[in-house]
Amino acid sequence: MVSGGMACVKYLLFLFNLIFAITGIVFISVGSVILIVYKGYGNFVDIWMFAVPVLMIIVGIVVFIMSFFGCCGAVKENHCMIITFSVLLLLIFALELGAGISGYMMRSKVSAMLEKCMNAALVDYNNRDDFRTSWDIMQHDLQCCGVHYPSDWTRAGFPDKTLPKSCCTELPANNPTCDTNDIKSNTEGCKDQLHRKIEENALILGGVGIGVALIQLIGVIFACCLARSIRREYETVETTAH
Repeated sequence: MVSGGMACVKYLLFLFNLIFAITGIVFISVGSVILIVYKGYGNFVDIWMFAVPVLMIIVGIVVFIMSFFGCCGAVKENHCMIITFSVLLLLIFALELGAGISGYMMRSKVSAMLEKCMNAALVDYNNRDDFRTSWDIMQHDLQCCGVHYPSDWTRAGFPDKTLPKSCCTELPANNPTCDTNDIKSNTEGCKDQLHRKIEENALILGGVGIGVALIQLIGVIFACCLARSIRREYETVETTAH
């Protein structure tokens, strides 16, 4: 039974693990929501962009399992469980660090990726249902039109000044077609809009990741201190017994 300052560390570690469990559930939920909500944007980004929400789900599952070992180890003062918790915590920290470094290095490639994927999807708008659906979802959600300008749609076979219906926020009943003369037509290109959205989400995820990583490091320190204290008391009991 730990005593003194280590008893405080024990209960703090238990509290940290409850927070980790909640964090794991949040990570799983956010990752799943991103995969579902942004599924319609899949034709505008390379597959590696969806590695982020998948990684969040994996991290969430590992963190949730890891918190179980931490809670049980702290309550039962089990040296093996606390060491297992510390190792898992360090592994997840290394995984988050690697993902953060990879994301930072790849940020310069986002603009070129969007340019390539969006132009390819625009040209085949009338030939592929999935491209048409993706463009309509994005133009409606982001209130944009074309890659850079509404005139980009001429490359998809639209007559001059004619636009997809999703480029207009509202269409009059007597004229259900959308064109550049319509006061309800969107004038800003979609590439810059989507790029800003990706950067904003990346900053939020990065900030949350740094915050969780700092809490994890504190958790590792507490766990190591508690494990050391338990080990020392075991050795003291064994020495006394002999």
